[in-house]
Amino acid sequence: MLFLPAAALCCLCSVMVTMAEELIQSDLTLTRRPGESVSFSCGGTDQCSSPIVDWYQKKDTRDSFRMLLSINTKNGAITKGYNHPEEEDFSAVKKQDGWELEIKKVKDVHSATYYCCCSKSSHRDRIFGSGVKLYVTDMPVLKPSVTVYQAASSDHLEEKRSLLCVASQMVPPVVQITWKRQEQDGSSLALPPGGTEQLDVIESDYTASILLIHQRDENSHTYDCSVTHEGGTVERQIEEGVSQSPPKELPPDTLSTNQTLTERPSSEHPVSQKQVKLLCLVYTVLITKSLVYCCGVSLLRLVRRSCKHAAD
Repeated sequence: MLFLPAAALCCLCSVMVTMAEELIQSDLTLTRRPGESVSFSCGGTDQCSSPIVDWYQKKDTRDSFRMLLSINTKNGAITKGYNHPEEEDFSAVKKQDGWELEIKKVKDVHSATYYCCCSKSSHRDRIFGSGVKLYVTDMPVLKPSVTVYQAASSDHLEEKRSLLCVASQMVPPVVQITWKRQEQDGSSLALPPGGTEQLDVIESDYTASILLIHQRDENSHTYDCSVTHEGGTVERQIEEGVSQSPPKELPPDTLSTNQTLTERPSSEHPVSQKQVKLLCLVYTVLITKSLVYCCGVSLLRLVRRSCKHAAD
């Protein structure tokens, strides 16, 4: 009776390993007006066991993945017949880096996220790209307005200093936020693992990233917040330990929530409900991540033990 669940757990282990690798879809979003053309690239196909790359469409979080077509990356041959209602709108186009998925004339119905996929070593072992979201709209692409400042500093948070980076007023509303620390020679390097933790809060009109700094250091450091967007990359700097007031272009909710987080509550600066909600959100995310990590470790131990029993 142990062989069936053990086999299932072994398959799960294989899927988890597969998910660690992915194809390369470098665009976060693509914005087009109705009637314009668009194409989606897919890199890293040298990992695939065959030249066949499958393309999927996902319209929203509640919708399932729908197969569009398959493209032979060697000759551009297309395989259709997956009962997609708009399958005739999709084709393949030859680009410098290979064959890409193309829509010659986009329509509102094409607004969705598009994923490429291929088989790695067997038909069951498949790897996906991160996905590219297509926006069909007449609105122009606008770079985000980016602000950075101290997010929190109080007695009970001394060991975990926090910086906040907020991107707002961008079209389309999708960004990717990364943090780096400047060294003494002026170069920017990726944050060392274990010393920091990044928490992202995504809302309809802004995206905020909280950088939690765990390590105590007597020296003050300058941190770079880099916001990647379809309209270009925007970078801002902040020196740790230097209080800054949020500029006026912050979203109203964000401004009132974080404006006095670096100050002690007093009769002149009462703690608002929005401040409490933000802090509760941060702690909730931390607790959730800790629980997910513990569950992941427990699952991996169970997988190893079950696979070992199945092998015996």
